[in-house]
Amino acid sequence: MRRRTFIKLLAGSVAAGPCAALAQPAPKVYRLGSINPALPLAEGGPFGKILIDALAQRGYRLGENLSYDARGAIGDNAKLPQLMTALKAENIDVVIGVGYPAAVVAKTSGIPTVMAWGVGDPVATGLIDGLARPGGNITGISDVATTLTTKRLALLKEFSPSMRRVAMLWNKNDLAMTLRYQASAEVAKTIGVTVQPLGVREPNDFDEAFAAMNSDPPDAILMVADSLTVLNRKTVFDYAAAQHLPAIYEYSFLVRAGGLMSYGPDLKECLERAAAMVDRIFKGEQPRDLPFEEPTHYPFAINLKTAKDTGLTEPTQLLALADEVVE
Repeated sequence: MRRRTFIKLLAGSVAAGPCAALAQPAPKVYRLGSINPALPLAEGGPFGKILIDALAQRGYRLGENLSYDARGAIGDNAKLPQLMTALKAENIDVVIGVGYPAAVVAKTSGIPTVMAWGVGDPVATGLIDGLARPGGNITGISDVATTLTTKRLALLKEFSPSMRRVAMLWNKNDLAMTLRYQASAEVAKTIGVTVQPLGVREPNDFDEAFAAMNSDPPDAILMVADSLTVLNRKTVFDYAAAQHLPAIYEYSFLVRAGGLMSYGPDLKECLERAAAMVDRIFKGEQPRDLPFEEPTHYPFAINLKTAKDTGLTEPTQLLALADEVVE
């Protein structure tokens, strides 16, 4: 009797073996979303690819244990709350954000959020309590406008040693970029440069800004980057070229797109460090306890074709300083 019972039990365990293996729980799928006032950070695009590759290095793979939902407002910030609501409905675990308007919407959503770039000074704008302990649902990468403006103006002076007046374009509807403009204007005063303030709120405002420059010509242009100015960058490129004005931008991708030169945070580094923060949040840490970080690499890029088309001769010392030269 005992022998027959043992054989039945053994047969049952063998039969159940494959089923038991098939019944193993599926790996947890971490849900990542992204929100950008401009174009979505799509997984096939340059920025989305950097983000997904950085997460893959930490063990997260699309279709296995990671899902990714990228949303973009295409310049219409009024759509951002709707986009964030859609992400929340998808039970997103963490959101990657770009730009101050996206950060404002993320804060009200309560979803853990990592800002990759463009957030300005998050303390001055009231987004967080402090850089060391943000205290809410947002952390990420920020940069210091004062230090960067000093360098950008110095680079413009290399092109135009007699420069006394700089036209500054920025989005007046973006508090973070307005504060960046104000900080930059104060820096300019200390080195004897006057800022011609040209705030814009919509695409049609660029024509008014160009008309103001025609009436009172500046020696150079500095464009503060947000979704509005980035999406309308070509009009700025074309105007600067037509007027033979040196112009500087905040990010190197704008130089690859036709801008003369840029000095600002390395967005690849920013996204990789943002991915590291996402990993920590996936593993249980809270944004309120993760300090805001600053970039460590600020590449200088210059476009030689644009310089030629603009009728400018690039100083030899600038080429020696450049991290990236676009020909």
